[in-house]
Amino acid sequence: MNYVENILGTIGNTPLVKMNKLVEDLPCLVLAKYETFNPGNSVKDRMALQMIEDAEADGRLKPGGTIIEGTSGNTGMGLALAAIIKGYKCIFVISDKQSKEKMDILRAVGAEVVVCPTDVEPTDPRSYYSVSKRLGEETPNSWYVNQYDNLSNTKAHYESTGPEIWKQTDGKVTHFVVGVGTGGTVSGVGKYLKEQNPNVKVWGIDTYGSVFKKYHETGVFDENEIYPYVTEGIGEDILPANVNFEVIDGFTKVTDKDAAVYTQKLAKEEGMFLGNSAGAAIKGVLQLKEHFKPEDVVVVLFHDHGSRYVGKMFNDDWMREMGYIE
Repeated sequence: MNYVENILGTIGNTPLVKMNKLVEDLPCLVLAKYETFNPGNSVKDRMALQMIEDAEADGRLKPGGTIIEGTSGNTGMGLALAAIIKGYKCIFVISDKQSKEKMDILRAVGAEVVVCPTDVEPTDPRSYYSVSKRLGEETPNSWYVNQYDNLSNTKAHYESTGPEIWKQTDGKVTHFVVGVGTGGTVSGVGKYLKEQNPNVKVWGIDTYGSVFKKYHETGVFDENEIYPYVTEGIGEDILPANVNFEVIDGFTKVTDKDAAVYTQKLAKEEGMFLGNSAGAAIKGVLQLKEHFKPEDVVVVLFHDHGSRYVGKMFNDDWMREMGYIE
């Protein structure tokens, strides 16, 4: 008989899927690392489990404890699934720009959800960074995860996602393209792939309103780059410890409109019902066209599932209100 002991045994070993219609104009093979096959429907299941197991091992997370984290939704889902199996409580802090579906889904798996305003400085006591940190200090027997600076995040992708991509492409991968938020995926996968073949190029997808691209190119943290944006799950107004800029060859920025439009295109033209950051990622691949040659194998990672964006990118009324479609 072939079965796993619990739902956590299904994390990882996600498929690679060839992209077709949307990449017709590119000279190379484009393969999607399809992370919605994880049980929480996102790439974040990998690092959520890794962070919990590492915290258990060194005593930061104790039996019956409460897991506290600021999340845009997906990390919370991964943490919640592991918490159910392992017997922990969860409190998640989420910003009000995230979709209602994400908040509802976290409550559906037993988490307490605290909603904070988006349009405040990271240092503001109302920001989701500040609130999650404060709850971590105030709540007895709790552990504040801090996915941004918790290096178990990068470790998860170095130990699982990177090796999977290398094996699935038979070592032929030439480019890895991924949206960058906490930085764990790009840094872990990038480090592993470059250790196997230093010529592999690693590209980060950034958004307008985020500091990554300019910081990578100039070393300057420019606060003038920071302003509110719609795209969910990528870009930052801080520099997380997990972003290892040394393994990243470059960034390309994708507009909110393009990310939203291409999220719909993935569903309607490739049958890929994916989240907002996948739209940004595939548009980023198209923007990088001149970097690809016919013999190249480009792997683009798609983070999460379209069900979390039904009220937004998959709602034509919302898309019209935003001015993204006629």
